[in-house]
Amino acid sequence: MRLIVDERGYKGEVKMQRLSGQDYKTLVLAALGGALEFYDFIIYVFFAVAIGKLFFPAEMPEWLRLIQTFGIFAAGYLARPLGGIVMAHFGDLLGRKRMFMLSIILMTVPTLAIGLLPTYVVIGIWAPILLLLFRVLQGAAIGGEVPGAWVFVAEHVPKRHVGFACGVLTAGLTGGILLGSMVAMAVNKAYTPAEVLAEGWRVPFIIGGVFGFVSFWLRLWLHETPVFKEMEAKQQLADEMPLKKVLREHRAPIVLTMLMTWLLSAAIVVMILMTPALFQKLYAISASTTLLANSIAILALSVGCVVFGALADRYGPGRVMVGACIMLGISSMVLYQQVSVSTEYINLLYAFCGFFVGVIGVVPSAAVNSFPAMIRFSGLSFSYNVAYAIFGGLTPVIVTMMLAFDRMAAPHYVAGMSVLGVLIGVYLWRNNPAHQTH
Repeated sequence: MRLIVDERGYKGEVKMQRLSGQDYKTLVLAALGGALEFYDFIIYVFFAVAIGKLFFPAEMPEWLRLIQTFGIFAAGYLARPLGGIVMAHFGDLLGRKRMFMLSIILMTVPTLAIGLLPTYVVIGIWAPILLLLFRVLQGAAIGGEVPGAWVFVAEHVPKRHVGFACGVLTAGLTGGILLGSMVAMAVNKAYTPAEVLAEGWRVPFIIGGVFGFVSFWLRLWLHETPVFKEMEAKQQLADEMPLKKVLREHRAPIVLTMLMTWLLSAAIVVMILMTPALFQKLYAISASTTLLANSIAILALSVGCVVFGALADRYGPGRVMVGACIMLGISSMVLYQQVSVSTEYINLLYAFCGFFVGVIGVVPSAAVNSFPAMIRFSGLSFSYNVAYAIFGGLTPVIVTMMLAFDRMAAPHYVAGMSVLGVLIGVYLWRNNPAHQTH
């Protein structure tokens, strides 16, 4: 079959072209690597208390120790834009696969190093300094991994399957959060609190490092994207700094992608990361109950990413985003209202809401399609990482401040973001007629 590259750099296809065995292999390996890389990045937060006790002076007040521990966690998020922009720059000039390989090594080595790092009583102030350095490297890695992976799979599959491919990959990334939660529960079950504090906390990081090297080996079997190889053969690569071209000529796609990232970060941060703690704080629900429900919700989220990504291929991202965002707003309100009265249906309602959080699976295909291939990696990486650093960081602060006068602050915030999602969906629907019907 002859390869055709359109004005946006996508492979052309004969009518009704299907995914090949190689396409499925690429999706599986990319999603698996993404899941393990997200696991490496997120596992820190599950052992933050133990890390705080081990990497800072014993005489330090508990509140200050926790602030510094989570400050080091936040440093990983702050490093995302810089790492993403640098890797995207070379990804647009040297190839997607090279940066895809670099990101996983840049995540794996620091993860393993944290698991082997001496504590404060052994090396003093160097313990928190090295911990900070490794978290920054992890942040730089995840900043390149997420947009790089979306571009990589989108440029491998036929255009009519880009939504499904990006949905599968996003499901893999969210699966990394679930994997981290399950490993954390297993470690805390296998070890006593004293044993976790002694050496048990190292196990998840060492496991993550080993998994990372396995993922690197698996990615060696992946091939450079046909779109990039075609541009390279025709000498159509960017003739100037890709980000400069993005900022000068593609401001509308930047704004669109940033707004979609705001929706994505709100859905993940509030409904998946913050909600278990909020249920415990606001409604005195046990940790075991909330964490079980949260695990079920993450599973439903992964399914939702694939379903909504596939639906976006068939009906267009605009239509799907409108419908799913309406249901996200409704389901988040129903979940919090019902849980405030009874926990009888918490698993079912949280799973239902988690499924509609899966609307985030539509975001990457819509964002990838907004930038031409020549500067796609840079455009997506800049927009996504800068927006996530801003909105992902501010969301917990905003919701916490809102709680002072509104116990339903979390679902109200998500409902507001759902309205934004509907408006974005309408915009996509009206401005992408080619995707309105299939």
